[in-house]
Amino acid sequence: MLEIYNNLHKRKEPFQPIDPGDVRMYVCGMTVYDYCHLGHARVLTVFDVVYRYLRELYGAEHVTYIRNITDIDDKILKRATENNESFTALTERFIAAMHEDVDALGLLPPNGEPRATRHIDEILTMIQALVDKGYAYAAANGDVYYAVSRFESYGALSGKQLDELRAGARVEVEEAKDDPLDFVLWKAAKPGEPSWESPWGPGRPGWHIECSAMSTHCLGNHFDIHGGGLDLQFPHHENEIAQSVGATGEKFVNVWMHNGFVRVDEEKMSKSLGNFFTIREVLAYLGGERDRRRSGEIVRFFLVLSHYRRPLNYSDGSLDNAKAGLTRLYIALNTLDEALAGRAPEPVGGGEGEAYRRRFAQAMDDDFNTAVAVSVLQQAAGEINRALDAQDTHRAAALGGVLRELGGILGLLGLPPKAFLQGGHKAIAPDAAELKPTGHPPAVPAGLSEAQIETLIAQRVEARRNRDYAEADRIRDALEAQGIILEDGAQGTSWRRA
Repeated sequence: MLEIYNNLHKRKEPFQPIDPGDVRMYVCGMTVYDYCHLGHARVLTVFDVVYRYLRELYGAEHVTYIRNITDIDDKILKRATENNESFTALTERFIAAMHEDVDALGLLPPNGEPRATRHIDEILTMIQALVDKGYAYAAANGDVYYAVSRFESYGALSGKQLDELRAGARVEVEEAKDDPLDFVLWKAAKPGEPSWESPWGPGRPGWHIECSAMSTHCLGNHFDIHGGGLDLQFPHHENEIAQSVGATGEKFVNVWMHNGFVRVDEEKMSKSLGNFFTIREVLAYLGGERDRRRSGEIVRFFLVLSHYRRPLNYSDGSLDNAKAGLTRLYIALNTLDEALAGRAPEPVGGGEGEAYRRRFAQAMDDDFNTAVAVSVLQQAAGEINRALDAQDTHRAAALGGVLRELGGILGLLGLPPKAFLQGGHKAIAPDAAELKPTGHPPAVPAGLSEAQIETLIAQRVEARRNRDYAEADRIRDALEAQGIILEDGAQGTSWRRA
């Protein structure tokens, strides 16, 4: 049975959906004023894996996943002003960029992707309910605030006490709060800012109210899972609980999930430290636009190698190790494909296939332990190689089927193995006729096309046939110098990019 660590209670609990026919999950998405960074990649990938596994357990038609977009807030307006563009032009541009990044990471689209600016009516309705019930008040400056002290269970998620919070709080001179802990629900419009009409005058929503209004509108007042990064636990998710429960009078969420921080060389990733990486920068390191889907799968593999609640340390070395690990899985599948010579992988029924499925399910049922689940994939790949060495293609084919099946649940191994291993690098070299190595060091230019590589491999095969092993070795060395790895087998010579 699936158990999830519920951050509200600080323990693993059996997952029991409110309605097994409609499992509902909401995840805080992007504030679209800049490109997505590696921290965003982690939260996006973590909850994509959760979504995939819930679909596996309950059926795709019985799981609803909502991931919002914040398209109006202070950071967006500040960046739009700096760029001398409208806030809508800015957000549309970065929403498109975000969609490119999530496609590269292989994410399934959520069932809904609500934007704050398209749910102003729901936001105003919730604020009015909070005012009517005494949880919120209009201040003299035109803002509307939530009165934190009126919500008795405030702090239950984060474990923070009001007295401690109040002791460390500071009220800015221009604020008109009754209490320094109160937070804004509706901001009165400043000159030149975009605004919407409200009972309290023109303005725009505060950040916290957006998610309460959109989540309850899309999923109902009470739903199963709410997720996001650990940095959102306080104050954002704490404030969501106060708003939603206060407005509806119902329990808000059963299970609160938070993924750990991304660290860079053991320091927390942040712009102030200068160790901040966008998804696009990491993809560029791995191959850029030429291999966007392949590079994205390497990033995804890197992200699932660690349990989602643990801090994740990023370095070039750790990313390279992830690339090597994923490559080993694809090599096993590619070797299998060549051995099968076009025959389709065989389904795995009982026995060994079920043993792999069982170990994989045990890992995922244990709070989505992808680190252990990946080790199951690695074991299956190792057994494929051993089966092929023993010329047991029937067993190898069955294992290949289960490896692809289980990898798919994690969003991995979806590319043709040869395409992953050979990449999509553009040719920048001259004609293959000019490339025959004549001595040391090998004189093969970088950026070989597939046709050029195949031509050189054919020349090497011919050299070996003529027992000119020195020439064959020179061709191999030339290709290796350009990152092309040759692998000789019973089916001939295959190649991949290092």
